Amino acid sequence: MLDAFIQGLLLVLQWKAFVFMLAGIFVGFWVGLLPGLGGATTLALMLPFIYNMQPVEAFAFLLGMHSVVATTGDITSILFGVPGEATTAAIILDGHAMAKRGEAGRALGAALASSFVGALIGAAALALAIPIVRPLVLTFGSPELFMLAIVGLAFIASLSAQGARGMVRGFLAGGLGLFLAMVGQDPQAGVARYTLDTLYLWQGLDLVPVLVGLFAIPEIIDLVVRGTSIAGNAPAGRISKGVFEGVKDVFRNWWLTVRCGLIGTFIGLTPGLGGAVAQWMAYGHATQSARTAEERKGFGQGDVRGVIGPGAACNSKEGGALIPTIAFGVPGGASMAILLGGFFLLGLVPGPDMLTKHLPVTFSLVWTIVIANIITVVACFLLLNRLTALTNVQGHLLVPVVLVLVFIGSYTSNSSYADILVSLIFGALGYFMVVAGWPRAPLVLGLVLGKIAENYLYISVARYDFAWLGRPVVVVLLIIAVGVILFPAVQAWRSRRAHG
Repeated sequence: MLDAFIQGLLLVLQWKAFVFMLAGIFVGFWVGLLPGLGGATTLALMLPFIYNMQPVEAFAFLLGMHSVVATTGDITSILFGVPGEATTAAIILDGHAMAKRGEAGRALGAALASSFVGALIGAAALALAIPIVRPLVLTFGSPELFMLAIVGLAFIASLSAQGARGMVRGFLAGGLGLFLAMVGQDPQAGVARYTLDTLYLWQGLDLVPVLVGLFAIPEIIDLVVRGTSIAGNAPAGRISKGVFEGVKDVFRNWWLTVRCGLIGTFIGLTPGLGGAVAQWMAYGHATQSARTAEERKGFGQGDVRGVIGPGAACNSKEGGALIPTIAFGVPGGASMAILLGGFFLLGLVPGPDMLTKHLPVTFSLVWTIVIANIITVVACFLLLNRLTALTNVQGHLLVPVVLVLVFIGSYTSNSSYADILVSLIFGALGYFMVVAGWPRAPLVLGLVLGKIAENYLYISVARYDFAWLGRPVVVVLLIIAVGVILFPAVQAWRSRRAHG
C-alpha cells in the first residue's frame, strides 16, 4: 500500500501528467467562475480529448479540472450572489451577505481555506477507504438512502428563522420545494404531473435556472434599488485586507470545518445524493453550531461559519464520490458517472483490479485532488485583491455584467430559452420572499431532496413492504432526523430560560 501510495505521487509528478493537470486546472478555474456550466458538463465536453492519453495523464487532466470547479464557483457566489455551480448555492446566504457588508476578502479567505481542508479530508478518506470500502458502501440500500434524504429535509428546522412563525414559514417554504420537485413525469408510472401541458416541464424543473433566479435576481434588484456598489460605502482597503482573517476563521472553527468535511465525504460516498445535498446539509449543521438563539439569527446575515461549512463539504464530497466509483463502478453523482465513461475509454474496469493491479493509478487520483487544490488555492490568493475590488465597482456598471452571467448560467444548463423564463419567474419569487422575510434555503432543500426521497421511498416499499422501517441503520437515521428537528426548539427554550 505504501509503495503504491508513493508510486501514485511519482506518476502525477511526471512532466506530461503534471502539464495535463495544469491544463485541466486552467479550464476548471474559468468554468467555475462562469455560472451554469458546472463540472459535469465540462467533464463531458473534455472526454473526447483523452483518447490517446495514458490513464494517469487522462485522470490528472479530468480530475484536476473537476477538483477546482467548486472552489472557483464559490468566488462567483460570494462576490455577485450568482451560483457558480448548482452545488455552490448554499455559500451565497452568508458569503454574499459578507461581501455586501464590505467583507468580501474575509469571506473568500474562509471559503478557499475551508475548501482546501475539505479537499484534504476527501482525499484522505479515499486513501483510507480503499481497503475497507466494500462493507461500508453495501450497508446502504434504498431504505437507508430514503432516511438519509429525510435527515437532510429535517435541516429545514435549522434553516428557518427563530420563533414559531419563522419555523412555520420555513416548513411551508420546504413544502413548496417538495411540491416543485414533483413537477415532471412520475418516475414509476411515467404519468405527467403539474406540467401545464408543456413539453419543457416533462423532465421537471432544472436546479440551475431555479437557483440562479432565486438567489441572483433579488441581489441584482437590491443593487439597482440601493444605487451603490455591492460593498456599499465600505473602504477598499478593508475589503481586501480581511483575506487572512478568513483563513484564521477556519482554524478558529477547526472542529466545525472537519465535521462539515466529513459530512461532505459521507454524502459523496452515498451514490445518488450529489454535491448540492452535501452543501446544504453542511450549512444546516453549521447553523446548529451556534450556541444561542441570538447567534443563530446571524446566519444568513453574514456569519463566517455559514461560509466555512458549505466550503468544506463542497470539496470533500469529490474524494467520497470517487470511493464507490472506483471500488464498484457505481458513480457517486453525475460527474462521477461521466468520469466512469473515462475509465472505460481508457480500458480500465472499476472494481477489484483498481484496488490491486492498478493501485498506483488509484492513488494517483488521490494525489491529483490534493495537488490540484494546492495550486488552485495559491492562484486564487494571488488574484484575490483584484477579485475583491469588483465589489467596489458602482452598481450601474456591474448590473449589466451580472445580468449577462445570470442569462448565460440559465441558458447553458439545457440550452433552452425556457430556462431563462424559469430564472425570471423564480427571481420574482425570490425577491418577494426576501421582502416578506421568508427563508429561501428550505425551498431549495425541498427541491433538491424531493425527487431523491420519492424514488427511494417507492423502491423501499416495493422491495420490502414496511419491514424496512425496522432496519438498524434506518432506525438510527430516524433518531438523528428527530434530533435535528428538535435541536433548534431545545436551543431556543434553553436561551429563554437563561434570559428569563
